[in-house]
Amino acid sequence: MNMLQAINNALDIAMAANPRVVLFGEDVGVFGGVFRATSHLQDKYGRERCFNTPLTEQGIIGFANGLAAQGSTPVAEIQFADYIFPAFDQIVNEAAKFRYRSGDLFDVGGLTIRTPYGGGIAGGLYHSQSPEAYFAHTPGLKIVMPRNPHQAKGLLLAAIRDPNPVLFMEPKRLYRASVGEVPEADYELPLGVADVIREGRDITLLGWGAQMEVIEKAAALAEQDGIDCEIIDLRSILPWDIETVCDSVHKTGRLVVSHEAPLTGGFASEIAATVQERCFLYLEAPIRRVTGLDTPFPLVLEKEHLPDELKIYEAIKQSLNY
Repeated sequence: MNMLQAINNALDIAMAANPRVVLFGEDVGVFGGVFRATSHLQDKYGRERCFNTPLTEQGIIGFANGLAAQGSTPVAEIQFADYIFPAFDQIVNEAAKFRYRSGDLFDVGGLTIRTPYGGGIAGGLYHSQSPEAYFAHTPGLKIVMPRNPHQAKGLLLAAIRDPNPVLFMEPKRLYRASVGEVPEADYELPLGVADVIREGRDITLLGWGAQMEVIEKAAALAEQDGIDCEIIDLRSILPWDIETVCDSVHKTGRLVVSHEAPLTGGFASEIAATVQERCFLYLEAPIRRVTGLDTPFPLVLEKEHLPDELKIYEAIKQSLNY
């Protein structure tokens, strides 16, 4: 399957297994969503369980909160992550705090918010952003970012069934580009647990989502120089798997973190601060961050803006030569 097919398959399985699962968002019905992630689901489950909404992100998430508070399992789609900001208040002030403010009398734990994020499709400044760090500052949410079809299906099923509101961010550049073996059966992958893709001894490379493909290319370049890279896919950035990352850095003594979002205030900053607190005496070099630039996301200069394998390769060499 490609990633879109895996996501569609996960939604189909979730809806078949639980009649309380409902999908809604802009153009998700007959049209199947702007990327076709919800294709044929309205035909199969009817308009009551897969339907279009008005073009109002705040309304979509407000409605989703209400459904979840009443015991439904809403899967709300925000068509592009760039347009999630009108819903920011509903996510961080309502969804994330529902359980806490009621003393556990009620919650919106059944809520899942799906949204495509990231660059690589020449989408310009309004269709290319990676806003995960804004939400990672919010207790009460979970944030998940898969890297391939197998991960996308298992993590999405786990997110829909998790008893907490989950923001599920899908790398749109990989929707059709990433293809792999995906079991047809129902399965879940654990949230908050990183995946060690490859073990190594010299340096730890850490990322999530679409950036993992770039990190693996950088590791292949470094391997030609005899550098043995350990590669970790964080998968969930809230909560994030501190123990797996720190265990790796204890072994390698070096860390490079890469994400598409701009440098300042990006989630790599949180990772770097935590790792230096826990691994200070084991570090052989400063932690390196390879990220997008501190500018609005450009159109014609997209390639220059994004952190590619060559930028990560240079950071690896700088760390090893420190």
